Amino acid sequence: MTAPASLGLSRPELLRSGGYIDGRWVRGDATLAVRNPADGTLVGEVANLGGPSAESAVAAASAAFRPWSARPAKERARILRLWSELMLANTEDLARILTAEQGKPLAEARGEVAYAAGFLEWFAEEARRVRGEVLTPHLPDKRLSVLRQPVGVVAAVTPWNFPLAMITRKAGPALAAGCTMVLKPSELTPLSAVALAKLGEEAGLPPGVFNVVAGDAPPIGAVLTSDPRVAKFTFTGSTAVGKKLAAECMSTVKRVSLELGGNAPFIIFDDADVDAAVEGIIASKFRNTGQTCVCANRLLVQDGIYDRLAERLAQRVATLVVGSGLDGPTDQGPLIDARAVAKAQSHVDDAVAGGGRVTTGGAPLDRPGTFFAPTVIVDVAPDALICREETFGPVAGLVRFATEQDAIRLANDTRAGLAAYLYTRDIDRSVRVTEALEYGMVGHNTGAISTEVAPFGGIKESGMGREGSHLGMDDYLQYKMICAQVSTAA
Repeated sequence: MTAPASLGLSRPELLRSGGYIDGRWVRGDATLAVRNPADGTLVGEVANLGGPSAESAVAAASAAFRPWSARPAKERARILRLWSELMLANTEDLARILTAEQGKPLAEARGEVAYAAGFLEWFAEEARRVRGEVLTPHLPDKRLSVLRQPVGVVAAVTPWNFPLAMITRKAGPALAAGCTMVLKPSELTPLSAVALAKLGEEAGLPPGVFNVVAGDAPPIGAVLTSDPRVAKFTFTGSTAVGKKLAAECMSTVKRVSLELGGNAPFIIFDDADVDAAVEGIIASKFRNTGQTCVCANRLLVQDGIYDRLAERLAQRVATLVVGSGLDGPTDQGPLIDARAVAKAQSHVDDAVAGGGRVTTGGAPLDRPGTFFAPTVIVDVAPDALICREETFGPVAGLVRFATEQDAIRLANDTRAGLAAYLYTRDIDRSVRVTEALEYGMVGHNTGAISTEVAPFGGIKESGMGREGSHLGMDDYLQYKMICAQVSTAA
């Protein structure tokens, strides 16, 4: 594929059109058009593969598993580290591809490349730290030990909002543990995935260790969830789809990890630093145009500072620069598609119908592409859609509360349990509220919580399992107990 001149890639060969199976670039009978949400222009095309290609990829991963897992951890680590280094060396090209197909500002795309590479670097180091145990025996003539071994072939399905980081957050620990992988990236953003595969090939990944099958989700997903050669299934995406895929995996009792939707409360108490809280909201709510699973979805503000914070936030949000990331510096890009625009508008309309008042933004921008104005709504009712559903757009709704107990009750009134945030300078309050919040992650006086060195994941219907940190290896390793009979005679 020839890279469009508008992308300005130093290495046009990173913009590829094939799937990647068993170390070969493959083409299907059809192609999948990838368009820039900023203006609808064609970014590129990628092979639109289906069930047979997914079966071939599983077969390749299955054949590669034993040789790859038998390699010393030091060798696997070396390849993962080189893969990370190649990502960083090609940051600008990867960022431009990512921005073109996903829409986020170029500065954010560069940040994602570094974040994604960090997972490969981190888990390269963790590869040599997989430990077993020797247990105290229960009888004099027994010896007990525990091995931790790779689970086998891993199937991964990743979303469009972080087309690189959501891949390496899974591939890093899987490959470090000795597993092999079949990846199904989002059909909206497959070009980043195949560029990543190209760099993995250059880093020395053996054929079959990392395979990419892009295309129509149902037939590919049916193979990945039902094939008995797949031992582990990992998914990042919506709660509804995750539940369905997890149920399908039970036909062969696969190990499953899920990182699903959120409904993050962002609690601001009277004693908070208002300016710091506003910047925290910008970092959390408006990152990636509000299209992250850990975005602040509900802003819960205490009475004493409500009006002051609402005014400052509206002023700050009104300064955000909206536009195509490839055309110059921007703070906000487009939403991923027209359905996302419609959902954001429906949440605004519902909030206003329930008594809310828009203080800035509130509608799509009158220009080509799927741009929605960064929005602030005050006096939002706690039962508004914006408080019940994940908005996944640049719409911030403020809900007033009176007491600490009110804040905790409102924050926990959801089946989601991924991330929560609180701003307070009272240490005792921070301890009480953090412990009371029913979430897998809590940010205290910060709106940015994601890092490869800490575990990422939720509770309740926001998923199961953890990604990142040393705990991220657990879902790709299984325990084997060994009970050995020994002679006690001298």
